[in-house]
Amino acid sequence: MPKFIFVTGGVVSSVGKGITTASLGRILKSRGISVSIQKLDPYLNVDPGTMSPYQHGEVFVTVDGAETDLDLGHYERFIDQDLTQASSITSGQVYRNVLERERKGDYLGGTIQQVPHLTNEIKSRIYNVAEVTQCEVLICEVGGTVGDIEGETFIEAIRQIRHEQPRDTVLSVHVCFLPMIGATGELKTKPTQHSVRELRSKGIQPDVILLRSDHTVSRDISEKVALFCDVDPRAVIPMETVASIYEVPLLLEERGLGDYVIERLGLHGGRDLAEWREMVQKLKHPAGAVEIAVVGKYVELHDAYMSVKESLAHAGIANSVDVDIRWIHAETLEARPAADVLTGVQGVIVPGGFGERGWEGKVAAARWARENRVPYLGLCLGMQVMVTEFARNVCGMKGANTTEIDPESPYPVISLLDEQQGITNKGGTMRLGAYPCKLIPGSLAARAYATDVISERHRHRWEFNNAYREVLAAAGLNASGTSPDGSLVEISEVAGHPFMLGTQFHPELQSRPNRPHPLFRDFVAAACLQGESAAPRDEPAVATA
Repeated sequence: MPKFIFVTGGVVSSVGKGITTASLGRILKSRGISVSIQKLDPYLNVDPGTMSPYQHGEVFVTVDGAETDLDLGHYERFIDQDLTQASSITSGQVYRNVLERERKGDYLGGTIQQVPHLTNEIKSRIYNVAEVTQCEVLICEVGGTVGDIEGETFIEAIRQIRHEQPRDTVLSVHVCFLPMIGATGELKTKPTQHSVRELRSKGIQPDVILLRSDHTVSRDISEKVALFCDVDPRAVIPMETVASIYEVPLLLEERGLGDYVIERLGLHGGRDLAEWREMVQKLKHPAGAVEIAVVGKYVELHDAYMSVKESLAHAGIANSVDVDIRWIHAETLEARPAADVLTGVQGVIVPGGFGERGWEGKVAAARWARENRVPYLGLCLGMQVMVTEFARNVCGMKGANTTEIDPESPYPVISLLDEQQGITNKGGTMRLGAYPCKLIPGSLAARAYATDVISERHRHRWEFNNAYREVLAAAGLNASGTSPDGSLVEISEVAGHPFMLGTQFHPELQSRPNRPHPLFRDFVAAACLQGESAAPRDEPAVATA
């Protein structure tokens, strides 16, 4: 068994447990310690795949096709390693598995209870990740807030693990928010004290308390929390809000979290965040700026496009520029001319999504980018938008569409695979996870990747309709990446355009701050070249094959 670190949150949700967990993983890995991370989500959904982004933010997809919480994206970006479906546990999965076993008679007629049956299932999944990954430290983040009724079973499972394992192999980290009273300008510790008391009532004494605040946390505050919560003063660490999430590992390391953790768990390894520090310096001191429009249907909630936002930041680091995002609701482009809304941006991204709302606005954005030779990157649905726009306005296919939007389209350039026709159960019916893609030599995509075969993660149902492949290619829309057998179009690009490319997959899921995704890197590079002086063209940018 490895060492275990359990991260819980108190006072309010969205306090920063995910970034804390990811940062702790980065700190330990930088010291030469192998880590893996797991998210324990108390909601009863089997996974977030069918949840609205307004409810849950982005759905992050692992290499093996699991639809997970967006925090797994942070974990992967910070520790720079791929996670799997085993790193995401929900109450829905736990209940489903236990009930399926009960129906099969595995419990020999016994009464099924939260303890021990649900807690045993949770512990089994935690121990399984530890065994499979052979990591030295497994960090588990518990979603929600201590005291939430739905999280009780996870807290009890953690308590049991602390009881089962030697004391020097388990560490509890509690992240709490310090509210400020505006009238007096005081940071209040009482909510933290109550949260710790609640956690202790469940049988868990926190070893480390991280104090989240938008304001400077004085030493007096930390000492007060240490005294009333019975925690080593060294282990009460302020974690004030910083300009970038990538500064958090540096902040926590500077304040002694790494030293305390390895001492407490009997680990070894010296500080070495030099590469990470250099990356953060580049992020904070860009040589210029570029503005990118992200045209989507959930732009009010930036978390819905978390990986896209972070991938642009990574690409900005690689190009020494600050990427300013102009968030544009797709429906706006259905009510106003694209030129009025998009003028001034140096690049356009249409991210993934589902459904009819805002579809025509996204098509308008793709047309504006093509005709004005502004770099365009279409992600999954964004590629389907690009193909539809090209078919309509270059190839003259009036009414061209995806069958997701118009099942009766005379030119269904995007359609379902034959085996997906008639499926009504939406959960887990998509092409999910990593698939190989063969690149066409000399294409924009091949030059970006600098290789012939790649692997990228998918999350979609509808595909490029091969019946229109030749006619679109003849007009200048080329399939520059396909499945190895050539049957599925994975990447399309417009020849003769500075950068107009769409992917059936989600490249944003594999971008890292120290290894920006090649397509995002080259897209931002093209946007930098576009510059503010780019003038609209009178003639559309139609390429010859």
